[in-house]
Amino acid sequence: MTSTAPKHTEASSSNHNGVDHAKAPCSSELQSEKTASAVMEKSALNSHSSSLMELIVDESNMECDWQNVKANKGAPGPDGITLGEFPESFRHHWLEVRQQLLEGTYRPGPARRKSIPKPDGSQRHLGIPNVIDRLIQQAILQVLTPIFDPSFSESSFGFRPRRSAHGAIKQIQHTIRSGYRRCVDMDLSKFFDRVQHDVLMARVSRKVHDRRLLKLIGRYLRAGVMVDGLLQPSAEGTMQGGPLSPLLAAALSRS
Repeated sequence: MTSTAPKHTEASSSNHNGVDHAKAPCSSELQSEKTASAVMEKSALNSHSSSLMELIVDESNMECDWQNVKANKGAPGPDGITLGEFPESFRHHWLEVRQQLLEGTYRPGPARRKSIPKPDGSQRHLGIPNVIDRLIQQAILQVLTPIFDPSFSESSFGFRPRRSAHGAIKQIQHTIRSGYRRCVDMDLSKFFDRVQHDVLMARVSRKVHDRRLLKLIGRYLRAGVMVDGLLQPSAEGTMQGGPLSPLLAAALSRS
């Protein structure tokens, strides 16, 4: 990505869920991986500084994040801008958006409601952000992951870099070989939907001291969702569908 826009793009795919998965570091190319590692190292060294936003808008970080957003594919948000159309639109607005991020004045747009049927007959409500907000959330994720991830349980494999279901299966096999024979299956009902924003932000602020970044995360939590053309406020919950949601939920549940 140059200082004003992503270098290139690909057409939006048929993945209409729009769900972005946490990916840190960027692994589309060797150079991108080195870039992401450097950003993550800087992030870890500055975990208690007040200048994390400078790392987030760093050109190398944003280029890596754009590669991840493209790889995750997904449908447009409420503004209708596709992944294929985004670079041209972004090129004209990036300097202004970057300045707003550094000044702490950027305001995210609402997400688009997407409901997916669940096996029990209920629905899982997702929020599909605009591409620009997916990119910014991915940039935040890239910087915050090395700050929060080391404190997560070694038994946790969901939405974490270099971890997968295959790793979870291997650990279960090791546990069985160790002589354990009982398995307990539990789920926190509607956990993402019921997260209290003030409690979550209190947890995040223990490790993040950049007031601009804290304010921006709070704005993402409260950005709302468009349903049938109407804006619905988000007074609680961390909406599933954007890159940042899994990390925020993990920071609350595993801290």
